[in-house]
Amino acid sequence: MNENRIQHYPVVIVGGGQAGLSTSYHLRQQGIDHLVFEKHKAMHAWQTQRWDNFCLVTPNWQCALPGHPYQGDDPDGFMVKHEILDYLKGFRAKVDPPIREGVSVRRVTPRSEGGFLVSTTSGEVSADNVVVASGGYHEPIVPRMAERLPGHIAQIHSAEYRNADQLPDGPVLVVGSGQSGAQIAEDLHLAGRKVVLAVGHAPRCARFYRGRDVVTWLADMGYYEMSVDQHPLREGVRDNTNHYVTGRDGGRDIDLRKFASEGMELYGVLRDYDGASLVFDTNLASALDDADKTYNSINAAIDKYIAENGIEAPPPSVYEPVWTPAAERPTLDLAASGIASIVWCIGFKPDFRWLDAPVFNGAGHPQHRRGVTAQEGVYFIGLPWLHTWGSGRFGAVGRDAEHIVADIAARSLKESAA
Repeated sequence: MNENRIQHYPVVIVGGGQAGLSTSYHLRQQGIDHLVFEKHKAMHAWQTQRWDNFCLVTPNWQCALPGHPYQGDDPDGFMVKHEILDYLKGFRAKVDPPIREGVSVRRVTPRSEGGFLVSTTSGEVSADNVVVASGGYHEPIVPRMAERLPGHIAQIHSAEYRNADQLPDGPVLVVGSGQSGAQIAEDLHLAGRKVVLAVGHAPRCARFYRGRDVVTWLADMGYYEMSVDQHPLREGVRDNTNHYVTGRDGGRDIDLRKFASEGMELYGVLRDYDGASLVFDTNLASALDDADKTYNSINAAIDKYIAENGIEAPPPSVYEPVWTPAAERPTLDLAASGIASIVWCIGFKPDFRWLDAPVFNGAGHPQHRRGVTAQEGVYFIGLPWLHTWGSGRFGAVGRDAEHIVADIAARSLKESAA
């Protein structure tokens, strides 16, 4: 195609999720022309990649997409799936983004004259700036050992899980105990299914402590304002696993020890299948202890904040284990277990191979400072800990979008004056 005939935009946004639409909102505020490409439907993942009983883990008051704060009557509650979809529908209506849905971006390459050529499934456009808003969860992770498991065992990824009835009768192996794994294990457990859970290294936190939601305490303590540069782990914090907890039924802890006392079978990290048995790390006791250590350390930090600020609050407490494993179990005979299905809850990996720009580290992760890369005109938004803990949430993604749009506007002004 003759590049002289293709349409040019100051900004192209790749991805029509809440991050992409937040960027569109701020570009509109600045009067900057742009176009959004979304390969499915805008914000589709909330509809197509969440289970039926999914709900937010963060309280509703943290839902503050730009120009669209939560206005319901339950700010301390947790939106369930249909409420989340309604909230996002309202956001899209307010933003009214210039978006092409059902269009995949195949390649973004620098042009010799400056800017970028954006090749899509519906043709090409050019742009001065490209904002990558496609998130970091592109390819579901399923280990190669899954190929060796007996064919009669149903296997799905957490993105495909909807409810217990979708799975064949029989025990379910849930692999991974991060936010999705722990909540899906609970969903199956509450539905009366026998659950075998391979526990990972995810930390956990209390839902409520000393009379308030822990998220509210942490917000008051400034945790959601702490930037990557201020965090003791620096950029390493971006590799942290989120704490498991739930907003279900008004919010509560997820206590795997309690589930075990009620019949859930807990094992360590799943490592292999030897043709007859599943093979696990013998780390279950330490994984549970470490999760509880994080739980109690967060509560202790809240205790310190309360004491230092003279806040009236219910008395402190320390979590004491309600169950401990009698012994580590390194193997599980798969046939004897009766396991009929497996839900892989071990995350996703990014895939930015379509972006031809020197902005990635050796692991394929984008290198940036608050979404601004070293390559002029290439930006990222919507990644966990892009700038703060809140960057991956409805509460702070708008602030990140405002920052990169300000950079785009300043750069455009500088080039115009040159």
